[in-house]
Amino acid sequence: MSSLKRTLRLRPEIVAQVPRTAMVMAAGLGKRMRPLTATRPKPLVEVAGKALLDHVLDRLRSAGVERVVVNVHYLADALEAHLKAKANGLDVQISDERDLLLETGGGLKKALPLIDCDPFLAVNSDNFWVDGPADTLKLLASHWDGERMDCLLLLVPHARAGNHSGLGDFHMGKDGRLARRTRSKVAPFVFTGIQIVAKRMLEGAPDGPFSTNLLWDRAIEEGRCFGVVHQGLWFDVGTPGAIRATEQALELA
Repeated sequence: MSSLKRTLRLRPEIVAQVPRTAMVMAAGLGKRMRPLTATRPKPLVEVAGKALLDHVLDRLRSAGVERVVVNVHYLADALEAHLKAKANGLDVQISDERDLLLETGGGLKKALPLIDCDPFLAVNSDNFWVDGPADTLKLLASHWDGERMDCLLLLVPHARAGNHSGLGDFHMGKDGRLARRTRSKVAPFVFTGIQIVAKRMLEGAPDGPFSTNLLWDRAIEEGRCFGVVHQGLWFDVGTPGAIRATEQALELA
């Protein structure tokens, strides 16, 4: 048995209140995943025998999340049908972006009326993670400090970011505060697509499509954007080739 599997069996209990509601970002076009996304939305592409979206739902359910708000745009009917079949006790709410794809920030803003807790989880549906010594979402929640933070991002060291080909995203100070990667330089941490967000971070946000980067930059400037390092495995599953690479890594773990 590998050391990773032994570690997962011996996970210590993390006492933390995970937000009861999570926003799952599932509206993207999945262009990099073509041709697999010609007939199905990217969240329904399978890794290790299960749809990416189902891996996310399982982890949210295991951490104690009760309500899931999912935004839909591309092949929205297929996503809605799948969610109806796979809810398994979750209260699933749909944030409909059929008429206009709103990007990550705009998607969060539109979904706010359906999000019934503050702060809340926000999770991309196209990343794959394995817990380290503790439940990842509980570990993230244990670091939340609403007095100091507008957002708390789960990061993975650049060297452990599976399938990631970019230069990284953030630098992190000793106190956990984040700073942006400088142009043409490699940053030591990559955003995993998992974060805790306070609703106040969206105050004054513009209407229409915009990136969450706009909100993060403001929070960074105000010293209210923080990070936590993921202790387990993480993979960027953005292309067809990344699927097999991820599955092979999981077989060796």
